[in-house]
Amino acid sequence: MCLNQTLKDELLSMSEEDQQVLQELIDNGELGTIEYHPRMKAVHEKNTARIKEIIDQYGWPGFKKVGKEGSKAAWLIVQHAVLDKDFMDKCLALLKEASTRGEAEGWYLAYLQDRVLTMSGKQQIYGTQHDIDDNGIAYPLPIEDAEKVAGLRKEIGLEPLFEATRRIQERHNAAVANRENND
Repeated sequence: MCLNQTLKDELLSMSEEDQQVLQELIDNGELGTIEYHPRMKAVHEKNTARIKEIIDQYGWPGFKKVGKEGSKAAWLIVQHAVLDKDFMDKCLALLKEASTRGEAEGWYLAYLQDRVLTMSGKQQIYGTQHDIDDNGIAYPLPIEDAEKVAGLRKEIGLEPLFEATRRIQERHNAAVANRENND
């Protein structure tokens, strides 16, 4: 199987738009002002519709098909398909298979697994999913086995949980500061 540059470029473009809109919402202080910002939701809906077509046609966009960057972009798009949990479940199975074959990073699977679990009201495994409390403090959603999480994260190449929480806190703080500066 050879690299599909056109598909890779499309995935990268979709991912870049997602991240650009997110950064704009942070920069102008709009992130966190409402539960699901309409601009972000519109990007996610458009990207979800397209990634469904891509996956139906090609299966999981793995390293051989779209390179590491393209596969990471596909993961991000699926990670943000939060309005379609059934689709995310389907992708979880495809991503497990791709990861086993060395066609996707294990940490993609960890993030998607945790997202699907927490969306289902279950405890996460890797501590990738966070929320912000009423005082503006980031915290990981409940973890199934907190004693094992550090080892599990290290095993698949994720940063320590405290660093992930700090990074999420910094993004939240930036959005709040920008909101206050724009008022």
